[in-house]
Amino acid sequence: MTDAGADIPSDSPGLTRIYLDHHATTPVDPRVVQVMARVMTEQFGNPNSAQHAYGQEAAMVVRGAAAAVAALVDGQADDVRFTSGASEALRMALAYACDRRRQAPLLVAASRIEHPALIEELLAGERDGRYRIVWMPVDANGRVSVDTVRAALKADVDLFCLMAANNEVGTIQPFAEAAGLARQAGAEVLVDATQAAGRIPLSVTESGYDYLVLSGHKLYGPKGVGALIGSDLGEASPPRRYAFHNSTPNVPGIAGLGEACRLRVLEMADDEIRISDLRDRMQVMLQDALPGLVVNGDIDARLSNNLHISIPGVQNDIIVANLRDVVAISTGAACMAGVDAPSHVLQAMDIEPWRQDSALRISLGRTTTAPEISLAAALIIQVVRQFQSPIESAA
Repeated sequence: MTDAGADIPSDSPGLTRIYLDHHATTPVDPRVVQVMARVMTEQFGNPNSAQHAYGQEAAMVVRGAAAAVAALVDGQADDVRFTSGASEALRMALAYACDRRRQAPLLVAASRIEHPALIEELLAGERDGRYRIVWMPVDANGRVSVDTVRAALKADVDLFCLMAANNEVGTIQPFAEAAGLARQAGAEVLVDATQAAGRIPLSVTESGYDYLVLSGHKLYGPKGVGALIGSDLGEASPPRRYAFHNSTPNVPGIAGLGEACRLRVLEMADDEIRISDLRDRMQVMLQDALPGLVVNGDIDARLSNNLHISIPGVQNDIIVANLRDVVAISTGAACMAGVDAPSHVLQAMDIEPWRQDSALRISLGRTTTAPEISLAAALIIQVVRQFQSPIESAA
């Protein structure tokens, strides 16, 4: 493969690299770093050591973070259980659901575009008899219809799983309405809000989710910390599958997650309006310059920072490889990097093969600027024109 690379124009001083892969991870907010540094150096006690002030202060930090996480999703602090991230939280939610059912197998309804962490755990549990799965299809926009939800629930489902927003095409699912239908049918509800938390309003209380999952590094907090929010989980013992001695909490990480959630409550609405405007500008720039470009996902119901496109006549890995030193974008989910096949999300959407092979995921963030958007668009256009097949580009 030819790898000529893209050149930054000489009239773009100070712009050396542009980060547009916020679905993979977000830069940690400096204010979050300050809170974490203070906890590391001043409130460094073990929260399990309740016999002295150091431990008590650390425990207060954890309780304060739980309140901040709960506030972001309109929940209760006592219902927050901290984890090492969203993947562990998803597995733990399934374990809780199994324990509450206390009868195998658990009948689970899940969409075919859920995060691989959930899909892999479900498939493993299906093999060993813990789960039976009702898979819900999606349409060409990556959306699970309400009718599909109703059909799945006819199977007397025990646990209903649906991500709030997809991590590739950004489609926002009808998760609140679906949760209401699931609860009416007697099923517990698991919502993966990893990409949605801090970007769209969420309410555990109003919608009645039994389990809601989020992750710190997707909302300008640290990596290695997430949360499972659900009724009676905060003080409850771990499910039998997790029935080991509780480890020392990652107090700096938990504090960072709490601060990130606190800031999202204050700033989310304004940030997402500005980000959406930048995303739309970039979309127009690319569409005007690249005939045949297709925007994937639900344009009318997508995350404000998501721009998922397919460009005819050029493979996505060629574009990404030639931009890697100047513009950070991706061909799909970070957890599936290196997999030489279209993503399970695009396959489930059943879009044309060329759209799957040329798909690019561009995701903006709160630090993205207008000059960065203009330059990134120009560089993408430059690379596409360099490698695009003339016949296919004119089609």
